[in-house]
Order: sequence, then C-alpha cells, then structure tokens
Amino acid sequence: MVEKNIKKTSKPNDSKDAFFTSGDFVVYPTHGVGQVIDVEAQRIGGEEIELFVVRFERDRMILRVPVNKVINSGLRKLSTRKVIDQAITTLQGRAKVKRTMWSRRAQEYEAKINSGDPISIAEVVRDLYRGDSQPEQSYSERQIYEQALERLVNEMAAVEKIRPETAAAKLEKLLGT
Repeated sequence: MVEKNIKKTSKPNDSKDAFFTSGDFVVYPTHGVGQVIDVEAQRIGGEEIELFVVRFERDRMILRVPVNKVINSGLRKLSTRKVIDQAITTLQGRAKVKRTMWSRRAQEYEAKINSGDPISIAEVVRDLYRGDSQPEQSYSERQIYEQALERLVNEMAAVEKIRPETAAAKLEKLLGT
C-alpha cells in the first residue's frame, strides 16, 4: 500500500548542495535536464520514504528519486554559468580523436554523456562534430553526437534561460567557426 503526503521542499541528510524545491531545474546524468515538480513522502512497505519527483518534458517521463539517494544517483542542480562557459571553451578547442576501434571510443563517449558533466559532454560534441568539408559520420557516430548535443543544448538553455532552439543555434554557430 502506498500513501502520499505532499511536501514542497526537502533536503537530504548528507549534502546541502542537493537541496531542491518544486520548480527547480535539475540534471539527472542519464536523462539530462528535468524539473522538480514535487517533493512527496510515500509509505512503501511500512517505511516512510521522501522522494523528489522530476519531470523530463522531452521524454515525457516522471522519475522519483529517494531523497537519501540523491548523491548516489548523481541528481544535481543545473551547472553554473561559469561551467557552461568552460564547456563552450572546450567545444571551441581542437578535436581529439583517438585512433582506437570505434566500439571502444563509442563506449567512452557514452560514459562521458551519461556522466552528466557539461565539459565532458562538450568534448564528445567537439570530437564528433563534422563540418561541411569533412567526411560524413556513420549512423552510430551521428546518434552519439546528437545525444551529446541535445544534452548540452538543454542544460545551456536552462542555465541561460533561453529556448533550446536558441541554444542549439548558438552552439551550431560556435562549432561552425
């Protein structure tokens, strides 16, 4: 039996950085930017558990993260403007493509994307970007590139309080120069 008691804010015991309120934008490493829509308490198996309820609009998904598991789950506040600026600087750097098998590089790229770190994600975007004068990407390269770009665009848009389309245009312009 599950009982709900609604609360509007919550703070996990082990970190003051993981304090979220209803309406806050957060980043979950494997899903990207979401919004805390509620903090609820549920009784599950006779135990009272407090949960952050996070909505990911793009995926039409709701995620419930136990407050005491926030640190281990990787759920975090949006990056600061300074971190986004560092990611943009990384994006403008020179691509560093290793000469290893694609399957190995793909695993490394996926790990960087799923880390949720904007700078690591920017490295993936930078390394997989193909300009008009460069050879085309394989299907799997394109998929990974688009996933990384989308994550970076969504966090940048949320931090700068702009539309994702505007953030995407800004990043595409930076990549093209």
